[in-house]
Amino acid sequence: DVQLVESGGGLVQPGGSLRLSCVISGYTFGSSRYCMGYFRQAPGKEREEVAAISSDGYISYAESVKGRFTISKDNEKNTLYLQMDSLKPEDSAMYYCAGPSGPGSTSVPGMLGCFFGSWGQGTQVTVS
Repeated sequence: DVQLVESGGGLVQPGGSLRLSCVISGYTFGSSRYCMGYFRQAPGKEREEVAAISSDGYISYAESVKGRFTISKDNEKNTLYLQMDSLKPEDSAMYYCAGPSGPGSTSVPGMLGCFFGSWGQGTQVTVS
């Protein structure tokens, strides 16, 4: 099974920065295109895709975070990062790392024509 383990959330003042990390395991990286990304969900709001990165080098961001968030991945460490700068109170949410589907799992569509079928446990980001 594909497993994603997240870390890096916390409490930060407006204008501050946080970096989220997500380690992926159990996925066989081959020649097929795959994507990783971050979603977030605040209480009473729908889940929102924040950023995505594909194995063929494409990156996309939600308009609400463009210019402030940077997504990247370290292929040697199988780790995804989300650098969040100039944080605003409206960025407060539970953030979920998302990755490729494992065999037989369902998936949801996202940016860049990606499909996500594995999820991290979530990490809380609070900007206050």
